[in-house]
Amino acid sequence: MIAKAEQTVRFLIESSGTNGYFKVLPVSGERVEGLGFWSLDLLLHEGDRSSSVDIRFPDTNTHLARFLDSTVSLTSGEANPQPIPMRLLFSKESGYVIRSDFLPQRLECLGHIRSVTSFLDPLQGITGVKPSEDLSIIIQTLPNALGAVILHSTAHLADLDNDLNNRLSYSWLSTTPLSPRRLAWVQGREDIDCIERAFNAAAALGIKLVILDEPGHWLQDPISPWVYLREAFIETDITTDENLFQRVIDAVRSYPHIIDGIVTISDVRLPAIARACRILGLPTEPAEAYDIAGDKGQTRLLERVGANESFVISSASELGPYLKQRKEPLRFPLVVKPVIGWCSDCVSKVHDTHELIAAVHKASERHAQSAKPSTTVVVEPYIAGPEVDANLAILDGEILFFDINDDFPSPADQTDADSRANFQETQNVIPSGLPQAELDAIRDQMRDSILRQGFRSGVFHCEARVRNSCVEYVVKDGVTDLSPKSLQIENNEPQVYLHEINARPPGYLETIAVLLAYGVDYYALRMLLAVGSSETNRLHALSQPFVQGAQFHLSLMIIQQTRAGIMKTADAAKEFLEKHPKLKDNIVDYYTRKKGGDILEGPDASALWWIAYFSVVSRHSRRDLLERVEFIQQNFEYEIEN
Repeated sequence: MIAKAEQTVRFLIESSGTNGYFKVLPVSGERVEGLGFWSLDLLLHEGDRSSSVDIRFPDTNTHLARFLDSTVSLTSGEANPQPIPMRLLFSKESGYVIRSDFLPQRLECLGHIRSVTSFLDPLQGITGVKPSEDLSIIIQTLPNALGAVILHSTAHLADLDNDLNNRLSYSWLSTTPLSPRRLAWVQGREDIDCIERAFNAAAALGIKLVILDEPGHWLQDPISPWVYLREAFIETDITTDENLFQRVIDAVRSYPHIIDGIVTISDVRLPAIARACRILGLPTEPAEAYDIAGDKGQTRLLERVGANESFVISSASELGPYLKQRKEPLRFPLVVKPVIGWCSDCVSKVHDTHELIAAVHKASERHAQSAKPSTTVVVEPYIAGPEVDANLAILDGEILFFDINDDFPSPADQTDADSRANFQETQNVIPSGLPQAELDAIRDQMRDSILRQGFRSGVFHCEARVRNSCVEYVVKDGVTDLSPKSLQIENNEPQVYLHEINARPPGYLETIAVLLAYGVDYYALRMLLAVGSSETNRLHALSQPFVQGAQFHLSLMIIQQTRAGIMKTADAAKEFLEKHPKLKDNIVDYYTRKKGGDILEGPDASALWWIAYFSVVSRHSRRDLLERVEFIQQNFEYEIEN
């Protein structure tokens, strides 16, 4: 930063009479000289005011005035208020902001930061300004600030230099004007808690959303507190039948303004949306590719790894004839699942023919009566190796960004598990602990599998296991984690066995976990892809993770249902945090799915719904993270009524 010698400035908000004082700090900013901005460090204080220079704001109609007005309350009412350090950021160049909330979004979860405030509006043009040591020029420059960072202590100013280098070393400014966009979003999700960040991202990108969903949806209410998240709501029957694509077309054509693209993150609706886009001339990937990705049987038959180890039958009645004509004996254990589905729903691990027959009937019946009926079942080998989630953002066949996280063992992975045990997630840990060679193999094979299905661009959530991995899960001192195998078999090359490709971002919980860990927002990328080729530059820029990689080890841990009954505890996750405040700094996100009065069907339920989740972090080590996760698992409590 370029700074003036310490001098006090008084700011006055005339409409409210609010006034406060800050001192300009002479801080060197050499470590951020290579970035596209410069900074001005200030110290909000209650000290000597005799030599102050005044700066007046008639009201709080500007972002800067509102920010300064709010800072006064930080020291008011304190007997001996301590000075509060803050940093204002200014652009060196003129241009257009690619995402208006990029400062708070990229600086999230930093312990030494008290708050981050953006002064930008979506798609705003920014005037580049030069740093100066002249206080009068500095005061004139203040309205050009991009935003402000308030720290807990001046001792952290050097830490902030490092943070800015790590997190803002990407092209957050466009040299050409950006146009407002409008997307139709099909299926608005069940509540605000599982979509709010995605809709906020749309606003920050300058994208207006038109929601297509059933009458009575919570986003339809014109006086809803969340109505600002959408431009309009169109009542639409979004039942997943053969005519869904036409109803979406009719809804889009009925809207009086141009719609630039259509988005859904609902697996079963993706093919219909692609067909609607194709007819409307909007950007899309082939509907046939979505058909394949949405069918675990077709996905399996396209794969080269394990090509001869699986079989697909169109109904349970085909199992008997298939077994009779099969020449080689089945190799148990096997995994049975419907070709459509989500959340490991109705997936079974079987150990003999009797269990196989029962599981096939169960899987075949799962979607037999749905709006788009399916009785097809895929049977594949159980792969004992580590499971991963691999998420990829791809543009024209090129990987823009990817992350791989460890999907820890599920109940069905236990050696003593029977066919009733499920494959519901227990926790996903970011970043993965697999060897680099195996991570490279996963990345490359997932990309190849995606392209083989017919996609060229998109955001994809893939699930796979590594056969012949160099590591395995072991329990050490009560904590489960990956560890090198004690016996390595020579010439056993690791194989990546694909389970499924979901042609949309990972679930909300995992998408937010990746956003917090790496700074990359899969929802933002998906919406820009829906707009089309005009957003290529923004796609590349917003695919850049933090320079130093994941900012912490993170576990997205799931609290599963273990008993059936009616939930008595009002909000089990919230009550847990109130009981264990020492964990506050290690839990960056949480949500209670099953609250007081909700019905719990228990671990044998046909549909798998968890009680709560926590995003737990550690900046020290993976081991430290997993110990905290184990503490939560052992101490999480809730009451039920039978």
